Amino acid sequence: MSEEKRRGLAILGSTGSIGTQALDVLSEQEDHFSLELLTAGNNSKLLIEQAKKYKPNAVVIVNEDKYKEVSDALWEDEIKVFAGADALEQCVEMEDIDMVLTGLVGFAGLRPTMKAITAGKQIALANKETLVVAGELVTKAASESGVNIYPVDSEHSAIFQCLAGEFHNKIEKIYLTASGGPFRGRSRATLADVTKAQALKHPNWDMGAKITIDSATMMNKGLEVIEAKWLFNLKPEQIDVIVHPQSIIHSAVQFEDGSMKAQMGLPDMKLPIQYALAYPNRLSANFPRFNFMDYPSLTFEAPDTETFGNLALAFKAMEEGGSMPCVLNAANEVAVDAFLNDKIKFLQIQAVIEETMQKTKKVEHPSVDEYIEIDREARATTRELIK
Repeated sequence: MSEEKRRGLAILGSTGSIGTQALDVLSEQEDHFSLELLTAGNNSKLLIEQAKKYKPNAVVIVNEDKYKEVSDALWEDEIKVFAGADALEQCVEMEDIDMVLTGLVGFAGLRPTMKAITAGKQIALANKETLVVAGELVTKAASESGVNIYPVDSEHSAIFQCLAGEFHNKIEKIYLTASGGPFRGRSRATLADVTKAQALKHPNWDMGAKITIDSATMMNKGLEVIEAKWLFNLKPEQIDVIVHPQSIIHSAVQFEDGSMKAQMGLPDMKLPIQYALAYPNRLSANFPRFNFMDYPSLTFEAPDTETFGNLALAFKAMEEGGSMPCVLNAANEVAVDAFLNDKIKFLQIQAVIEETMQKTKKVEHPSVDEYIEIDREARATTRELIK
């Protein structure tokens, strides 16, 4: 592919798990992409290392206190350096950017993603919270701007791949697979005193701390259910979750004739990242190959929503609609942070989310500014409950 045709990329959250793996993909596919923008929240040291190695046109460090450190370090590299949340939102509109990979964690991804959409940039979405919080607004804006949202989550990428050539056929149901996390099969009583270290040991996937805890509580699957509703325009009753401990089948689609398609592969996030960045092309890659003989048995079971009640809470928030998924997400972010900082126990994560949802009044069709206020209020409620 010639220099002119290389796809200009912005990676939001380049120092996180998705961002670093996306850069690994770019290292192998230099002929297909040009790196225009890298951004980080606080990790100035790694952002500087990445900028020196990959030579983007510009970088943004959201923490303004670290601007001088980053600017001084990149002075001789002739890389533009900006700081602050406003700069992040402005930089995604840069002319040479064709696609924005949103690898930011949590609610922080909403505003820059919306800015990128209104600027007409294609979106590779790894920040599931953007659609969880404001799916109605985001999908409407994408439709109005003629922007495609390509899913990066392995499960949604799997559904998207299964739908290739099927967009004229109605979906009867989708099945999102879940590994079950590190505590699959355990009773609620045995989870009362699990440690942070135990919760951070995911059996199959290498992910950041927040998403790993979400996987342990099954909130991650709950958020993915809500994300799937918006990505594929589904009703709640068309979405099912099945526990598949081997994480080989990443998800499946059932059509109206009863036929099913499933996407399989080894659990490696670089594959769905590359698929989203290069769509509609499949680029040759040296990822490890799946061998059926290594997995002679693939198993499936129903999720235990009594032990892992966060999945049920997510379905409830999706069914209630309006601002309730935003409240669910805000409460979860605060609760997970509290658990990671040893302020609450594992089972209290679900309890404080549920109580926050009960204490918060639903708003039917919030604007972006209203979502920001709802998010702020829900976080304040959750923090008060944790005290």
